[in-house]
Amino acid sequence: MNLPLHDAHNHLHDARLDGHRGEILAQLPGLGLVNAVVNGTCEEDWVAVEKLAGAHTWILPSYGLHPWQVKTRSRDWQQRLAGHLDRAATRVGVGEIGLDKWIRDYDLEEQRTVFAWQLRLAAERNLPASIHCLQAWGSLADVLDHEPVPARGFLLHAYGGPAEIVNRLARRGAYFSFNGHFLHERKHARREIFRSIPLERLLVETDAPDMCLPDEAAAWKLPDDPEGRPVNHPGNISIIYQALARLRHPDLPVGEAGRAGRKMRPTGAVWS
Repeated sequence: MNLPLHDAHNHLHDARLDGHRGEILAQLPGLGLVNAVVNGTCEEDWVAVEKLAGAHTWILPSYGLHPWQVKTRSRDWQQRLAGHLDRAATRVGVGEIGLDKWIRDYDLEEQRTVFAWQLRLAAERNLPASIHCLQAWGSLADVLDHEPVPARGFLLHAYGGPAEIVNRLARRGAYFSFNGHFLHERKHARREIFRSIPLERLLVETDAPDMCLPDEAAAWKLPDDPEGRPVNHPGNISIIYQALARLRHPDLPVGEAGRAGRKMRPTGAVWS
């Protein structure tokens, strides 16, 4: 790769990386990683993210209440979230936030209330938002149409929505991130959507330690977690960049992915 790398969404604080984090943090800058947005998803996470960002200037912290964590929130979660944003002041985001109808026993109205409040907070402060959505794209688009959004834009993390609403979302300020999990053959239809998204609206992410690449595609590997689940190494960001460049340019010679990727929007330009 001959361009700076930006990981638009990951979870470097995740406990599954505890035994490897020191080595990973030492490796990533050497791979060309310029910055990485590390997303907290619950109040306990926010403390860990803040600590990481305080120790590494290339880490851009992002704090939010994930839809899976809505029912775990404390009575003062809003004040705690605002406090983390205040302490970071600059180069900070709101997220991971969003809507999810995939999880069991979801309460979409409760999710919408929590999501809309956080989106308004991001808009008031003009901070980028990192948004999760599963099986709730119509509801998400409706919220985005009727709530204020950050002037600098928001990220639709690991975009899995239909091609038909890409332009509608982009007009509201959306960026769309490509993920290594999309390289699995069963994700062919999802990959195809990324052929037509404007390059200036594209970001690249690992979502590490989640959303693993196919085993044969991964250049960096970690042992499975104690429950036998695969763990994604954030060093695979370079592989994901190259895969997206080849998706956009099928005839691209090996080693020229850097030139093809220069029009992709750097994460730092959105978060800084």
